Amino acid sequence: MGGTGREREGSVVTEKKQQTKRPSMYKVLLHNDDYTTMDFVVMVLQTIFHKSVEEANQIMLNVHERGVGVAGVYPRDVAETKVILVHDLARKNEYPLKCSFEKA
Repeated sequence: MGGTGREREGSVVTEKKQQTKRPSMYKVLLHNDDYTTMDFVVMVLQTIFHKSVEEANQIMLNVHERGVGVAGVYPRDVAETKVILVHDLARKNEYPLKCSFEKA
């Protein structure tokens, strides 16, 4: 029997799932200086990075003892925003606290 040509024997329709790529992550770093107080660094870590008192104190000690401490790891746009917030808050309080970010 002749067909109309519309039968599709053995054909399978498959959909490719689009893979979403995870964004690159960046470490936000706080740098030690001789003027910014430890209390101010702890406050920055609690308010901007939402760290507990214990976490904030540990990171602050890393900054103090090692010269740098990781405040958090975020996607690039969040990391950039955190750096700006730290610099603005430090400037308003007349501290030279330096903050930067680098690829994790």
